[in-house]
Amino acid sequence: MDHHAQFPLSRRDLLIASASSAAASAVPAAAAAAPEPGAAQAPVQAAVSLTVNGTPRQLELDTRTTLLDALREHLRLTGTKKGCDHGQCGACTVLVDGRRVVSCLSLAVMHPGASVTTIEGLGTPAAPHPLQTAFVKHDGYQCGYCTPGQICSAVGALDELRRGAPSHASADIVAQPVLSAEELRERMSGNLCRCGAYSNIVDAITEVAEA
Repeated sequence: MDHHAQFPLSRRDLLIASASSAAASAVPAAAAAAPEPGAAQAPVQAAVSLTVNGTPRQLELDTRTTLLDALREHLRLTGTKKGCDHGQCGACTVLVDGRRVVSCLSLAVMHPGASVTTIEGLGTPAAPHPLQTAFVKHDGYQCGYCTPGQICSAVGALDELRRGAPSHASADIVAQPVLSAEELRERMSGNLCRCGAYSNIVDAITEVAEA
């Protein structure tokens, strides 16, 4: 009997067929284990403790939540504005442990235990902050959208001047910076005003700095 006639497959063909069968049987298992295209992944949550305007706050947040969204969407402190959402306009500026921070580029989970001050924490209608009073006096705003960020940034800028922190406009980086319009414009350059009230803003900050 001719065994090759009964089994026309060569050894090579048999190995290829076996390998193909094994691969085919593995595909359903791999497909079942892989997530479906476009399937949403559950967000990672984290507990965040902040002191906001003097009040301790406990939040449970998606770890991707910006400080800006934590303030506006979770704490309802809408004085801090969302402008460009790219850190370019300064409308979302707040003070974190006394330092200026562009809150749209900072994740809330980056500041555990931090003290955050927003425009709501600087003053009240009955007892406004000196800079708020000066902005009104010198007409340092028009539409007002950028004003909360301008005022928070100005508070931080004046603190930097008092501490002797130099800026790009400082002639001598080891000497105490001199208060001037040029110095203030440089320090406030990260805060844009679409209405163009820059001169009045500098006048308002200068008055408070010289008081």
